[in-house]
Amino acid sequence: MKFICQQQNLIKILNIVSKAVSVRTTMPVLKGILLKAENGRLTMSASDLDLSIQDSTEAEISEPGSVIVMARLFSDIVRKLPGEEIQIETEGDNSVLIKSMNSEFKIIGMSADEFPVINTQSDESEFIEFDKSTFKEMIDKTSFAASIDEARGVITGVLLELSQEEVQMVAIDGFRMAINRRTMYNEKPYRFIIPARILNELSKIIADTESDNDKAKLYLNEKKAVFRFDDIQAELKLLDGNFISYKDILPKESRITVMCDRALLMESIERASLLTKAGKNNLIKMNIMQNVIEITSDSDEGNVKEEIIVDKSGDDLVIGFNAHYVLDVLKAIDDDKIKILLNSSINPCLIEPAQGDDYQYLILPVRIS
Repeated sequence: MKFICQQQNLIKILNIVSKAVSVRTTMPVLKGILLKAENGRLTMSASDLDLSIQDSTEAEISEPGSVIVMARLFSDIVRKLPGEEIQIETEGDNSVLIKSMNSEFKIIGMSADEFPVINTQSDESEFIEFDKSTFKEMIDKTSFAASIDEARGVITGVLLELSQEEVQMVAIDGFRMAINRRTMYNEKPYRFIIPARILNELSKIIADTESDNDKAKLYLNEKKAVFRFDDIQAELKLLDGNFISYKDILPKESRITVMCDRALLMESIERASLLTKAGKNNLIKMNIMQNVIEITSDSDEGNVKEEIIVDKSGDDLVIGFNAHYVLDVLKAIDDDKIKILLNSSINPCLIEPAQGDDYQYLILPVRIS
């Protein structure tokens, strides 16, 4: 293998495919990146067996071929080289020569035969088309609510539900739930679960790519989902199992409705949380009375009281929350005004748009002693 490629193009692809490089593995090949040069293009691939990513760029190829290089070392070398053009070639023992201007590195590579097989979809006719920015936004507004405890199975993932007229993402960790919806026409319904960790990496990849094409295609089979946009292909392992019946958790009615300014509420809770402690569930108290929410927090170091004006209907209520859970939700919402629905100090709180139904966030309260 022998080719010449622009340094900035190599760095751009490395930023993307490196997101699939495994950092905790006993398999050396999963710490590597596969370089494949053919037909005027250089393709890089990386995989941790749950997430596999391919991306490609133009290259001046003298000899086609392929080799695996250690991701971290190769990335460090490419970023530090002095010239805009980089020449890369292999020798018979999988040694890799990397040259640029007056710099020359020789590193040990591995046979491309050892790299995990990245499948391509056999049925190219069946796919779901997403708007990339919308898909990223939905990930960012739901994935934070998925469980980070690997022992908890499917709730470490995000449920994607596609009906004929809507796409919906749902995440839950036992203390809170996030639901985000968008209008989208689909020929047939789908329901599958993708690990939140993988979706977060996909969100970063979308953020790192700039192109005139704002569409992504999703191909599905029983075990994997394949996203394709621009020159990138990301293959994601799906989670197997039945997701929680989340609709049964949503309150059917509410005795108290509060309309308030999201930014004011968020800023008040941020200040109140300065005195919360992790050992006390980051506890803040909300005293909802007449048209005021009084937010308080106490610790050994002092206490704080915040007040914001709201529009309330229904009974007065004192309720406690983990401040971090409430802040995560408020930071994920863009609306100026929100609606908070409550029943009692031990029932879940529901946060919805002041108008419409684009999202629902459910937060369990903390019992106040």
